[in-house]
Amino acid sequence: MRLIDYANPTRFLSLSAALLPWIVGVTVVLFAVGFYLVFFVAPADYQQGETVKIMYIHVPFSWLSMFCYMTMAASALGTLVWRHPLADVSAKCAAPIGAAFTFLALATGSLWGKPMWGTWWVWDARLTSVLVLFIMYLGLIALQETIEDPARAAKAGAILTLVGVVNIPIIKFSVDWWNTLHQPSSVFRAGGSTIATSMLVPLLVMAVAFTFLFLVFHLMAMRNEILRRRIRAMRMIEAAGVE
Repeated sequence: MRLIDYANPTRFLSLSAALLPWIVGVTVVLFAVGFYLVFFVAPADYQQGETVKIMYIHVPFSWLSMFCYMTMAASALGTLVWRHPLADVSAKCAAPIGAAFTFLALATGSLWGKPMWGTWWVWDARLTSVLVLFIMYLGLIALQETIEDPARAAKAGAILTLVGVVNIPIIKFSVDWWNTLHQPSSVFRAGGSTIATSMLVPLLVMAVAFTFLFLVFHLMAMRNEILRRRIRAMRMIEAAGVE
């Protein structure tokens, strides 16, 4: 069976039901390993002390705030170009998850910034562009909830999502283009990472763990959305029959 065959909602429900327990298990193991490495292996920073441990959740939240949006952008292309039957379901379900990750990235960043910068918030390029991303998520959620027709909501959301993609490279390269308080990229950069291995490995493990957590939430939300749409369609058919 080809991968495209699983675009059928019924087959997707069957496949996701089989995969979810395994993905949840991997997620639990990754978090167990990640937290062990963070609290018992990763050293304290010579300047920041134990406060640096916030990095191990703040950085994955920040990465996933952008990853979720790129997932929505790919889904938007699937909706507009290929008319994929599950693309708009994917985009709609990723938006609240992305908003939550973005909010947590902002919140943990503030908690980390207060002892390091002496303030909860500064209007520098990185923080402002991430705040714009959070507002975009809220706008997309509001748009999807406002338009009752799923087809119209999917098309409008897909167009707005693709327009908003321009903010992702701004977030990524803001620390390079402008002088900000936020530190430059130190993991994925030309010339290799500048973080010590004892800190880099726990960070990457936590990033993978949170990515699997996103996958769990996303699959579960998609399953619920498919079932919700089926119930809606059945009620519409029933109402039409009564009339």
